[in-house]
Amino acid sequence: MTTTRTPTAGDATEAGVAPDAVDERVPLRRLVPLSAQHVLAMIAAPVSTVFLVAGTLRMPPGATASLLSAVLLLCGAGALLQSLGVWRIGGRLPFVMLPGGAATALFLQIAQEHGAPTATGAVLLAAALLLAVLPLYARVVRLFPPLVMGVTVLLIGIAMIRVAARLVTGPDGTGEPRTVLLAALTVAATVAAYVLLRGVWRQTSVLVGMAAGTVVAVTTGLGAFTPAAGGGFALPALLPFGTPRFDLVAALPLLVFSLTTLAEITGQTVLNSETVGRAPAPGRDVPRVARADALVSLAGGLFGTSLMVTSAENIGIGRLTGVRSRFVTAGAGALLVALGLATPVTRALAGIPEAVVGGSALVVYAVIAVMGVEMLRRADLSGTGTGNLTAALALTAGLLPLLSPDLYAGLPGWARTILGSGVVAGTLTAVLLTALLGRRDRRSRRIEDDRAASGGADHP
Repeated sequence: MTTTRTPTAGDATEAGVAPDAVDERVPLRRLVPLSAQHVLAMIAAPVSTVFLVAGTLRMPPGATASLLSAVLLLCGAGALLQSLGVWRIGGRLPFVMLPGGAATALFLQIAQEHGAPTATGAVLLAAALLLAVLPLYARVVRLFPPLVMGVTVLLIGIAMIRVAARLVTGPDGTGEPRTVLLAALTVAATVAAYVLLRGVWRQTSVLVGMAAGTVVAVTTGLGAFTPAAGGGFALPALLPFGTPRFDLVAALPLLVFSLTTLAEITGQTVLNSETVGRAPAPGRDVPRVARADALVSLAGGLFGTSLMVTSAENIGIGRLTGVRSRFVTAGAGALLVALGLATPVTRALAGIPEAVVGGSALVVYAVIAVMGVEMLRRADLSGTGTGNLTAALALTAGLLPLLSPDLYAGLPGWARTILGSGVVAGTLTAVLLTALLGRRDRRSRRIEDDRAASGGADHP
């Protein structure tokens, strides 16, 4: 049986990573291409997320272009804030920032059930909650072990696949053969790009698939490419969905999710610190990273986006290039700001056919579901404890609203909102059962350890 060990900062130094590599100043002639690589690796996430929101909420091309501009600006500002840091805001690590895929799923769920202004209010409430709980970080993060996080992310992925499918079929759920074919060809192009491309280019496979799908749509007549009118540089629209509406019960899915992000932020911060050769200090760095997430998310709520989250997916590029400098991701942030202000770019991208966006979104959110499965694999589901029962019941609570939408129709409105959200129902079930049954498991293990230590354990 082989064992694995968590790498340490010392391992990074032995592997050739200088302790001060994260603060290395990179010459401009190298900074620009290195920063562009980071932009290429992460650009698919904001683009596909915006089109998913725009398609689901039936936004016109001009509003889609404005939303994409806002998201790119926020991604750039977030990368600059996390990389450079201001006071106790930002981890001063080579991070980029993206619109959270899981958070977008919950944003759309709230928007469809309660209206876009309520979804905007939910984003602002969730970002404020994240800021408020940071003094209690150590206590809150214990509520979300891998089992709870795995259930949450898996349910979000499943729910999001259902939403993405509606971009292909339309709101009535009946897809025309040509739109289904176009979505399928987009998925095929994305898979082919992922299999055939290497290095940083593989991380652009979603964008390559969208480009290929658009070309197929235009050349075969399966769809139309209709960019929004306009040009030059412009700022995105403030409050595109109108005045935010604050409803705590409706916002509950995003409020719960904002707390779960603390566990993800912890893992990413430790991993990034180890990669650049800095000794991990979660107690110091995680609150700084989370503050930047919360502040950028507050700004995002004002511009119509869901929660913005720090991402460590660019760590692979640092390993590939051997450059761990935080100034490279700061440069990527500056490039993203420039792209967000260049309205010809965003207005051209807004013309991508809806079925192409749906095909790409199916791939992206299927990957999120698989991430949930990977998290569950890190939990103890062996059957000797209660983890397998906890996961089973939590998934049941989360899938019931999807499989039987009218199950809670006779309950009061607040109960329908909580139990009718698969993500909230499943996450709360996982948290409660982990707290209750996990305590019993720990007590049983202590008793067995005491028996073994006193020689009173039975032996075969």
